[in-house]
Amino acid sequence: MSTERIKVPPNGLEIKSVLSPITPTIPTTPFTSGFTPLVTVVGFHHARGPEVESWFGVEEGVDPAAKYGWNLLPFMALSDGAHASEEDFSYFTLLRPETDDGPATSLFGISCTRQLDSSQLINRPADVTRSTVQKAVVVIADSPQFFGMLRQRLSIVTQAWFAQREFTDVDILRGFQESLADEKARGILQEEAQRDQYLGMSLRELIHEFKWQALVLLKCCLLQPKMLFFGSRCDRLCMVQFSLISLIPGLIRNLQDCADPELNTYEKKLAQPTSLQSSNRNSLLTFMGLPLQIFGKGSIFGPYTPLQQLDLLADVGTKSYIVGSTNSLLLQQKDRYSDIIINLDDDTINITSPSLRTALSLTAADRRWIDYLTQEVNNTWDESNPSTPKTMQYAGSEEYIRAQFESYIIGLISSVKFHNYLVKNSATGRNTAESDPAVDFGLDWVEAWQRTENYRMWDAHTDTNLFAVSEPRHPCAGGLSIEDVQRRIAEQVKELHLDERLAQGRDILGRNFAAGKEKASTMLNRLYNDMEQMREAQRRRAEENAKLNEANGGSKRNSMASGTSVDTTAAAAAAKPQQETETLVGNGGTKKAD
Repeated sequence: MSTERIKVPPNGLEIKSVLSPITPTIPTTPFTSGFTPLVTVVGFHHARGPEVESWFGVEEGVDPAAKYGWNLLPFMALSDGAHASEEDFSYFTLLRPETDDGPATSLFGISCTRQLDSSQLINRPADVTRSTVQKAVVVIADSPQFFGMLRQRLSIVTQAWFAQREFTDVDILRGFQESLADEKARGILQEEAQRDQYLGMSLRELIHEFKWQALVLLKCCLLQPKMLFFGSRCDRLCMVQFSLISLIPGLIRNLQDCADPELNTYEKKLAQPTSLQSSNRNSLLTFMGLPLQIFGKGSIFGPYTPLQQLDLLADVGTKSYIVGSTNSLLLQQKDRYSDIIINLDDDTINITSPSLRTALSLTAADRRWIDYLTQEVNNTWDESNPSTPKTMQYAGSEEYIRAQFESYIIGLISSVKFHNYLVKNSATGRNTAESDPAVDFGLDWVEAWQRTENYRMWDAHTDTNLFAVSEPRHPCAGGLSIEDVQRRIAEQVKELHLDERLAQGRDILGRNFAAGKEKASTMLNRLYNDMEQMREAQRRRAEENAKLNEANGGSKRNSMASGTSVDTTAAAAAAKPQQETETLVGNGGTKKAD
């Protein structure tokens, strides 16, 4: 949007464009913790169910689960359905109450679950009565930032421990915890987190799988409804959620309040920026009020949430959440526990709240933007290496996608600030996209966002004239181009599998056309013989009446009329098999669509 289309506020602040796209960096979290990573083992007992068996990194006789009230830890570590996989991972959040070391905060757990045939144990305990032994090795840390790196190490350690076939030998686990504690003390984990900023499935996979609905889910997160993800594979279930929230710049580093609805540390420490370094990306993001804190007071983030935690979800103090479940029983109560449910097993999104459905309707500009991004990913898709473009170029890469979403969010919040300015200084009501850039983001969505806690927090701690720093404009503002239409049609053809249907239709048409052609050929041969006989009779009559000129002329007209009638009959007869063919194709298409 050019500056001529923007009403400059009275103080004369100049509107400037956003900095040129670069690989974004994430602001450092305002909260630091000295929590040392812990390692624990959770096993499944045939009589008592999941239970904590041992701890590493704590003093002898100390049980952190009892100390901090983590009675649901065993159920979080051993997810429902983990027995169906050779190896599975679970990600969850834990509340650490206030201690002498610091205020109450959120901790993050990652578990690796494996199974072993009981007959393979070197020393089989008497209480092992089942055919398989199931255990999970769990790491509990104060941040999920380095979980991407930690996941591979945890998998190797767990596999090595199981390979011993002797679970009483825990030297591997003890050494693993000591190495994590040492790396934490020397700051190596923080360095790893800086290099491995983002956790979750690759954004290319997210866009390739969800297409335009990826933007719907992001805008849904900002409205802070009750979002429920369901999937039979816990690892993938959690990765989708982490990938989604990582699209909000800075949020993955500011999750200290996400484990309990009573936590509100982030807002208490939040202050409005008073300066801006235009050359510093972190400074710009902070000045723009990022991250948008969707996990403040009243909100929960539980990548994997067991059924035993449903009471917390139903609590009156829990207003919103993003949680995941692998138990299909929760689907039977989806209306009670969710405003929107994302089923990863059958790739469906069901919005149960009518008001939310209205707010999440994408605008034409939104669809243009996400369709373009989807096409960039699809054009560079490599099935053997989904996270990297086959062209090995920037366009369509992880950094490219993240930069596009960052630009979208900055344009969004800048446009909302300008929208507020227009509303305050204009009595004309709703404006058009020409005068109000928020229209391109959807005014229904904007109004819904303005009723959320993260909007209240953001609006209270950002400058009123924020739009003077970053241009209030949708990345795809403006009218539709022919390329947009072609892109949309191509995407719809792919989504609806129209290419497959057309292929089937062409096959049916070919068969019917061949049959119709044979029928038409036989019919035309008969008509040709009949016409030849009629013409011969007409010729004889013409010779007998050759002396009568008027009669001859009438005979010619009759001949022409007769010929026309015959031709019409022939055309109608020839058209009949074609109509039959069209009818067959039409019925086939209807059956396929049904």
